Amino acid sequence: MSGPAYDAVVVGAGPNGLAAAIEIARAGRSVLVVEAGDTVGGGSRSAQLTRPGFVHDVCSAIHPLGAASPYLNSLPLDFEWIHPDYCAAHPLDDGTAVTLSRSIGDTAASLGPDATRYVKFMGRLVEHAEATIGALQQPVIPFPHHPLLVTRFGLLTAKSAATDGRALMHGERGRALIAGTAAHTFLPLRSLPAHGVWLLFHLCAHATGWPLAKGGSQSIADALAKYLLSLGGEVECGRRVASLRDVPSSRVVLFDLTPRQIVKIAGDELSSGYRRRLSRFRYGPGLFKIDYALSEPVPWKAEHASRAGTVHLGGTYEEIAASEKAVFHGEHPARPWVIVGQQSIFDPSRAPAGKQTLWVYTHVPSGSTVDVTGAVEAQLERFAPGFRDTVIERAVRTPADLERYNENYIGGDIAGGLSNLRQFFTRPVVKLNPYATPNPRLFICSSSTPPGAGVHGMCGYNAARAALDRLR
Repeated sequence: MSGPAYDAVVVGAGPNGLAAAIEIARAGRSVLVVEAGDTVGGGSRSAQLTRPGFVHDVCSAIHPLGAASPYLNSLPLDFEWIHPDYCAAHPLDDGTAVTLSRSIGDTAASLGPDATRYVKFMGRLVEHAEATIGALQQPVIPFPHHPLLVTRFGLLTAKSAATDGRALMHGERGRALIAGTAAHTFLPLRSLPAHGVWLLFHLCAHATGWPLAKGGSQSIADALAKYLLSLGGEVECGRRVASLRDVPSSRVVLFDLTPRQIVKIAGDELSSGYRRRLSRFRYGPGLFKIDYALSEPVPWKAEHASRAGTVHLGGTYEEIAASEKAVFHGEHPARPWVIVGQQSIFDPSRAPAGKQTLWVYTHVPSGSTVDVTGAVEAQLERFAPGFRDTVIERAVRTPADLERYNENYIGGDIAGGLSNLRQFFTRPVVKLNPYATPNPRLFICSSSTPPGAGVHGMCGYNAARAALDRLR
């Protein structure tokens, strides 16, 4: 009697699914990746969403965690990072902008009275940047890698959160920069994870930058798939998995899916207690996304903003804190926090000559059906008067559109689940091995496991190591 057709099947060809498959193939095991979509990529896809010749990143666009990923950096991947002049800019109403640069000193120079303080605490973190970032991209329960570094980072995070950032930066410019980065978490700014993320993202900026991928984020996924194929792995797109009966015979199955899909597909093969725990997994607020084809670059009032790959809009710390708190409680703020990606300024392949793309999103309540285009564009006009005159065409996606595009985006949540304090460390459930399930054949490798969202492949790598232990 013949055995299973594959050692492993991975369901979902996002960066984590592809990373898991690569690690299994590198161990000499047979592996197949099945993907419901027409292309690999998941949250790392690109497409012409507005007009021909305008290449837009469908989801992820700027990759601080990708550039810092220990796993991606260990692979011979065939794509190119492009580093903008500034990692990020945060325009203010006075016509200036605070800037986050690769250089700690250059960043400090834009902070006014907080310059010396920023150099002091960030300089200490950067001394051990590689080890700290690597440790934070691994599970910290039961024991973190480099516990002293993780403890120091945690204490700094707690100090910042307890004081709304004032313990680290007192001035309006510094606190605005904190708010713009902390808002990436979809959480109220007073939360510990929000302050941990701003510190981590700033550490990444100074250690490895906030680059974009030449040609589009799709090139990262394509490079992962190409390397997997070179190792003898297989990829099959256009193959939807509705139940385990749809999965080719294999010794183990890894899901690059969120808990809701896993319960739907494999619930009968999981214990009732584990199913209940997965069903209690919480999802976060949704995303409202607009991709623009522009006739020219955005006419920012602050010149520095035109040289940044990422621009955070929202004004002061207090304004952004109010905006994110409102979204978390199911409201639509009049002045939302908005994140802008300006890839085509630094990568001319993204748009026809003389034209530009613009990647924009804001947070909205989960499953929102409200069109917030007006509020988003009001923020753009606030810091770039005349912006609307540059718009050739826009492609709008609501949370429902995003979930139809990718079933992992429950209610428009692109982060694989809420990253509150509990789920930040114990996703998807409290478990010593978060990638394994009670069924010895089934594993989870998505961003619903540690270290969470981002195109870094670490969830897939960690899950693959757990699956390989089982295969042995």
